[in-house]
Amino acid sequence: MATVTSSTAVSIPSFTGLKSTVPKKPTTAKVTTTISAAPRMSIKASMKNVGAAVIATAAAGILVGNAMAAEILLGSDDGGLAFVPNDFTVASGEEIVFKNNAGFPHNVVFDEDEIPSGVDAAGISMNEEDLLNAAGETYKVTLTEKGTYSFYCAPHQGAGMVGKVTVN
Repeated sequence: MATVTSSTAVSIPSFTGLKSTVPKKPTTAKVTTTISAAPRMSIKASMKNVGAAVIATAAAGILVGNAMAAEILLGSDDGGLAFVPNDFTVASGEEIVFKNNAGFPHNVVFDEDEIPSGVDAAGISMNEEDLLNAAGETYKVTLTEKGTYSFYCAPHQGAGMVGKVTVN
């Protein structure tokens, strides 16, 4: 272990009274500093790691803020036939990611009778014959027209696998 020792003279003024008209002679003290090289290096490494963590956290926050994506699970963790959550709100232009979770195969079909007027249900839906067959597969859609959209999973609609999204 390396040790660095330095000696420095430091002038410390003495303030014993504010009304004194006679200048006081400054007091001089000798300061000796001993620094161990190993802890200094570990502090640098720790600070480097802390800095990297702060930057990573900030970057993640920026990416999340910019990504603006809502993730909806297809099938609950216990295998239930449901969208999780099944009723949610997004901002206009926010991407919605439907992610296969359990109880698959699933798909996402928007009900043409329960979407804002002028929106093409086929243009925002999966084809009813197309299915997400494995865990982790996704379907992404971005809705820009404000309003309420109802959707369902074609193979499981009869079992109550339906949902609703409100676009603000």
